[in-house]
Amino acid sequence: MYNSPMTETTIRLANVTDAESLAELADRTFRDTFAKFNDPADMDAYVSDALTTERFAEEIDDAANVWFVAEVDGELAGYAKVRAGTAHESVTGEAPIEVSRLYAEQRFHGHGVGRALIEACFDEARRQNAKTIWLGVWEHNVRAIAFYQKHGFVRCGATTFVLGKDVQTDDVMSRSL
Repeated sequence: MYNSPMTETTIRLANVTDAESLAELADRTFRDTFAKFNDPADMDAYVSDALTTERFAEEIDDAANVWFVAEVDGELAGYAKVRAGTAHESVTGEAPIEVSRLYAEQRFHGHGVGRALIEACFDEARRQNAKTIWLGVWEHNVRAIAFYQKHGFVRCGATTFVLGKDVQTDDVMSRSL
């Protein structure tokens, strides 16, 4: 467990019983982050496919994934997912692992939730003997890019992300552990 000095943030491992509440949180945080920049039909298409209770249950149950839930005073505040597997071709560091999701409820931005989640991801990566941690972040998500840079990530490449019918560019960022 990780506790933030700014708030009572607790990080715990997610389980399948969290799938419904995580799907609801994911829908909210994804829309809060990206809706104003994207076509509503593209947002709806992505959310209805990728952020469902069923999809979360499947992914939480997948041994390649480790999911973390952030709670502030017992209330769901954010989540993160670390995924073992093949790294993007631009990631050249040894023994890589991916942070494939990290979101905090907007009202908790700046209160240590994201920091607690990324620290949990770093610890999990080390537990799995990873030497490099990497992620993809939308090239226009300035706040997230600054957050990752603050935590030692540097841009190493780019990849595509399909949101509905819109093909977008994500920066690929990595750092050594």
